[in-house]
Amino acid sequence: MPLTVRRSVELLGLVLLTAILYIGSSILMPIIMAFFISLVLLPIFRFLRKHKVPEAIAIVVPILLVFILLAGIIWFFSAQVGSLVADFPKIKSNVSIHLNSLSNWVSGITHYSTKEQLDFINKNTNELLSFAGKRMSTFALTLSSVFVFVGLLPIYIYLILFYKNLLLRFIFRWFSEDHHPKVKDAIYESELIIKSYLIGLLIQVTYMTVLVGGILMLIGIKHALLIGVIFAFLNLIPYVGALIGNVIGVLLTMTSSTELWPIFTVLGVIAGVQFLDNNILMPRIVGSKVKINALFAILGVIIGGNIAGVPGMFLSMPIIAVLKVIFDRTEMFSQWGILLGDERPAHSPMIFADSRKKDSVDSKPGTMK
Repeated sequence: MPLTVRRSVELLGLVLLTAILYIGSSILMPIIMAFFISLVLLPIFRFLRKHKVPEAIAIVVPILLVFILLAGIIWFFSAQVGSLVADFPKIKSNVSIHLNSLSNWVSGITHYSTKEQLDFINKNTNELLSFAGKRMSTFALTLSSVFVFVGLLPIYIYLILFYKNLLLRFIFRWFSEDHHPKVKDAIYESELIIKSYLIGLLIQVTYMTVLVGGILMLIGIKHALLIGVIFAFLNLIPYVGALIGNVIGVLLTMTSSTELWPIFTVLGVIAGVQFLDNNILMPRIVGSKVKINALFAILGVIIGGNIAGVPGMFLSMPIIAVLKVIFDRTEMFSQWGILLGDERPAHSPMIFADSRKKDSVDSKPGTMK
């Protein structure tokens, strides 16, 4: 086919893939999440099968371990939120002090008096309550969809592990036998990337919670562990999550103190832990398995959020990583693998012809039994 036709087909395929994800996000997101979790649970499943454990039990045991871990996280978070609620009277007093300070500051730099500010707030309160009422129905719908999402996960994980060989056979049947070695290589590499990435994120959540929460607790910051756990989980969303985590950390600190030094302390501790995480800890844990450039990482988070909300933002990086593995091993889509990757040429392709060529992809043997 002519080059223009081939490029048009490629773009049409990418648009069609995005449209399918958008239209069927409520159905596809639990399946994709279950697929990624299944890859993480594969080593446990293989270990149990190696020791002659029945297949059904070998599948159920790792699923139970996942939900025990999830229940522990929910219990820990609920306990921290409970301590925050218990301090509500003090929080209300601190918020009032901060609002008065803000009002005095606004009065000092503008012509609006405190009375005019209160009139403005009271005037817009009804509109705010009306807006909140409309959003409550949407929140209820979202909450119900979350319960459906979580309820379907164990079923999908069980079935994906149970029909693993059937699914692999289906994938191989899509390609001619000449391409089967590349298909095997892509499957091995995708499994390795997803497992290292998700396990790395789990380790990251643990040490981020311990470091941020522990340091803030030693300094004497109120609700230190809650700030740590919220920031650790929001940090899972690339780039955007860290910013939101900083904002929430500042707000929680403002509600628990009338002074400014705790706010700067929280920001400083989070910045220090982030620097340690980005430059020392996370590269050693995950390694260089997921080489996605920052531009498409941010675009992936935004597009994933628009398609499927928070699950889409969380799943965007592993999905892009798998797509890059496939693109790198397909001659037709190799340029898309270059676009998603972080391997910058040392010299300008406009001057040096070698910079226009695609580097070879290393193949590593894997295990998928």
